[in-house]
Amino acid sequence: MSSPGPCPVDEVLEELGARSASELPYPVQRADLDVVLAGVWGNVLGISDPALADDGNDTPLLLEAGRLRERYPDARIVGRVEVDCGESHTEDIVWLPDGTLFHASGWPGMDPWELTGDPHAVAAALGITDRTLDDLDIDLDAEPDEVEWADFVSLALGEADPWPLSRPQVSAFRVRHTRPCTRRMERLFLPGD
Repeated sequence: MSSPGPCPVDEVLEELGARSASELPYPVQRADLDVVLAGVWGNVLGISDPALADDGNDTPLLLEAGRLRERYPDARIVGRVEVDCGESHTEDIVWLPDGTLFHASGWPGMDPWELTGDPHAVAAALGITDRTLDDLDIDLDAEPDEVEWADFVSLALGEADPWPLSRPQVSAFRVRHTRPCTRRMERLFLPGD
């Protein structure tokens, strides 16, 4: 796999104000690629950035999680990215402070799926029981493209998950990403332009 390189935000250009976290924009025009959402709920930091999405050639979420782990080695890093390219490509990660890791990336019903680490070890470390997994119809032994990793990732957030709250708020920012990252986002989200 090729590496997309760092996709940091070069600069925050403008604060766009607060909005509901349920208003996650899907980029449909060039200006949408520059909108990043961020929220803090207690000790949880949530970020929505189109730069974290991918078409299956790279793993930007895993790369960004690695950067976060270097900065915050005691943090539980949980992430999910989904992009609709006719079918939905997903990338999911749970990385615990003790180093236990689970990462999956792929397309539904298609090979190859990238699966790193052990979701069973993550579940055990977090006290997620087989009964809880059964109740949510999550079979960690199924083929990776058949597992609802979004549900598993949500379990990994546990009580820190802000999304069940009635109206979590986030702050919106207009940013400038690096040039290579911007080109990659344009190819992914705006292929006809």
